[in-house]
Amino acid sequence: MSHAAQEPWTVDEFLTWQEGRPGRYEFVGGMPVKMMTGATARHDDIVLNVLAELRQRLKGRSCRPFSADLCIRTSADQIRRPDAGVDCGRREPADLVAKKPVLVVEVFSPSTRDFDRAAKLTEYKAVTSIRTILYVEPNRPEVYVFERAEGPVESWQPERRVVGLENDVAIPALGIALPLAEIYDGIEFVPGPLFG
Repeated sequence: MSHAAQEPWTVDEFLTWQEGRPGRYEFVGGMPVKMMTGATARHDDIVLNVLAELRQRLKGRSCRPFSADLCIRTSADQIRRPDAGVDCGRREPADLVAKKPVLVVEVFSPSTRDFDRAAKLTEYKAVTSIRTILYVEPNRPEVYVFERAEGPVESWQPERRVVGLENDVAIPALGIALPLAEIYDGIEFVPGPLFG
């Protein structure tokens, strides 16, 4: 770590350093940053449900889902690890970075919620291949959808909310929809402060 205190690293230096190291790190401003550990079982169940649905719906296609083990380069000196995503680039067995991320999924955690909705959202929107960003509420059936608008000048459509287990999240860029009932499969919702 003494190298990190002396001067910023390159992305390649970070990826070499991270490989085989326990724990997960993001790369921010040329420096490794240890990610929070200890996600709840609820958070983990939702992430696994999302990955399972993406895998099923994209089976046989060139676009493939990925977990937080694969990362996204959001700028020259930034690497982020969303909870889940879809990469439509040509994948090699030794890849550590998604080549053409199209979808990013983050499941909110109390400790990272504000950061995810502000700084990370801005970073994800700056990646030209990303077409859809989903933020999943863990304590109620609600997903926030950010979709890149198509046209001569690319921009982002206004935030859309999908609420209720009977609804689906459409992802036009991939030609699929994710049912909230599947995203929240096995999740029990408890009325009260967490739900509101």
